[in-house]
Amino acid sequence: MDCIYLTGIRGYGYTGYLPEEQVLGQWFEVDVRLWLDISPAAKTDAIEDTLDYRSVISLVQHLVKTSKFALVEKLVTVIADSILQQYDRITQVQVILTKPGAPIPDFSGKISIELTKSKSDV
Repeated sequence: MDCIYLTGIRGYGYTGYLPEEQVLGQWFEVDVRLWLDISPAAKTDAIEDTLDYRSVISLVQHLVKTSKFALVEKLVTVIADSILQQYDRITQVQVILTKPGAPIPDFSGKISIELTKSKSDV
């Protein structure tokens, strides 16, 4: 199966366990891998025969900006489910959600959650 990768989708959101994370917010970065058949578009060279990935990017940014959950596990699941529900062509999705600046003392690394789901999971 073919894949489209969308990497480095950034958004400022309010998901986090600590109360200040839900008030002050923080940056999130999302990478998405989309499984779909791109052969029709390869033949026709027409965007209507593939996925307009600009709309997926907008959806992910909207969900990051407007969601307010305690756990990133919830946010990554909502992103994956929303993509699978809104795009018929996509048969499977992988979402990697990263908190590049998690508020943890003496920790300067990143925290990432990876989730892979298919249509049958939704």
